[in-house]
Amino acid sequence: MSQVPDGLRYSKEHEWVKREGADGRIGITDHAQNELTEIVFVELPKVGRKVKKGDALGVVESVKTVSDIYSPVSGEVIDANKALEDNPHFINQSPYDKGWFALIKLAEPSEIDGLMDAASYKKATGD
Repeated sequence: MSQVPDGLRYSKEHEWVKREGADGRIGITDHAQNELTEIVFVELPKVGRKVKKGDALGVVESVKTVSDIYSPVSGEVIDANKALEDNPHFINQSPYDKGWFALIKLAEPSEIDGLMDAASYKKATGD
């Protein structure tokens, strides 16, 4: 059974967002990393890049597949988790902590409200 922490918002594409003031920290869910299996490479977004909700933000590559990471919100990338370049396994070990992907300055903070809460995401994934 996957971890689905309360206090985060979740997308249908299995990304999570944690609101941090005017910013949103983004990563992939425990469910997603379980499906991907061992993550071996991460392509992070460039700081300063503007994204719209639903845009590909970066890429994770596992031993079995390559998968885009989609931005669940619109805004500007203000930080990317450089530690993942040398330690992509952080996503497998700690998807909600050490495995975060990017920090975005929110263009439309209300977009977060349209994402699933933990209970809805659990129901959607059967976790």
